Amino acid sequence: MSTVAFITLGCKVNIYESNALMNKFREEGFEIVDSKESADAYVINTCSVTNMADSKSRKMIRQCQRTNPDAVICVMGCYSQTNPDAQKLEGIDILLGNKNKDMAIELVKKALSGAPKYTSITNMRQNHQYDMMEATEFDHTRAFVKIEDGCNNFCTYCIIPFARGPVRSKRVKDVLDELKRITALGYKEIVLSGIETGSYESNGLKLSDLIELILTEIPSLERLRISSIEMTMIDDKLLSLMKNSNVIADHMHLPLQSGCERILKLMNRKYSPEMFLKRVNDIRAIRPNISITTDVIAGFPGETDEDHEMTKSFIKELGFAELHVFPYSLRKGTAAAKMSQTNDTVKKKRALELIELSNELNLEYSKKFIDTIQSVIIEKRTDDNYMEGHTSNYLKVLIPYDEELLKKMVNVRIISVDSEKIIGKVEKL
Repeated sequence: MSTVAFITLGCKVNIYESNALMNKFREEGFEIVDSKESADAYVINTCSVTNMADSKSRKMIRQCQRTNPDAVICVMGCYSQTNPDAQKLEGIDILLGNKNKDMAIELVKKALSGAPKYTSITNMRQNHQYDMMEATEFDHTRAFVKIEDGCNNFCTYCIIPFARGPVRSKRVKDVLDELKRITALGYKEIVLSGIETGSYESNGLKLSDLIELILTEIPSLERLRISSIEMTMIDDKLLSLMKNSNVIADHMHLPLQSGCERILKLMNRKYSPEMFLKRVNDIRAIRPNISITTDVIAGFPGETDEDHEMTKSFIKELGFAELHVFPYSLRKGTAAAKMSQTNDTVKKKRALELIELSNELNLEYSKKFIDTIQSVIIEKRTDDNYMEGHTSNYLKVLIPYDEELLKKMVNVRIISVDSEKIIGKVEKL
């Protein structure tokens, strides 16, 4: 039996696609092994959202080559798609972009039999067809379902529209069928994922229409989470569904990027700070305790100290539960790459300030729930005789170990919160 190891970098869509490929490899008789083990083949699903992601992709390729110099190395994804230098790297047997990733199984089998090197990189902006993949096995109780691919936003800092192509969506029937199969396997929580999830549209049905159908046709689903969604894509119907269904998770990730209107315009974002604040207030009017997290870019080209301080003040005003902070990373081929760049030292300083602010906001938000009872899906055992799970509003909670609770949704009273951990105890209502 041949062995294959997977390394997945980047977003939830990559996680989904790698899991779908793992299913195919298993069906073809492969044994899936840990990426640190010596395997006959390695599949590396790469990311290119930042320079650091590029660097990590290259590092993982070299790591696999060192672990087993004789292994078949299959590299795919956004780094392959957007970096011509990827084609110059030595030791890669199969190089795929973001089109036809499902070819990997046959290509790996052929390479193991001595087939020559294979490269396939297509122009993703000309790709208007949704590539069907389906994943049914995930590491924990949370399953990802990819419903959309591609992005049409062209934010000036972002390479992803070129890496992933235009928006394409999975058919409604295919989404519903997949969710039914996954819930039947016992998964308690499903995360709707995409490159630009809010842009979902199939036969005139938008994301809120799809969610309404999911809630109606899959009554056994216990928790539905929406991955990152642009504020401009939240319509009144989605707000109504959130108001009337506790199946929809009490958490939304709304990318902000900057709290300065001038910088937002330079980024080609489609809103002002005032518009963003209004939508957040609309959400909190129906979900007062919702966890709203966000992305922020530090040191975008042209950002002044005043712009940075404006962003920090706006973030405090909104009271996010957590920030995902990214120092601006120059991406060749984007409009922002041609702008006057911010000094790296300044970028790092601003990013550290935002991370410190995020820690403060996260602790402040978490403490609100001390002595409250929350529904927690128990996902795994930790190393110190605790079990770990997440609440609907995405608090990671530890409870004393009890094997019978694994993969179940239980009521937990939050006992203590500090900067390191949240402790709870199971309550029988």
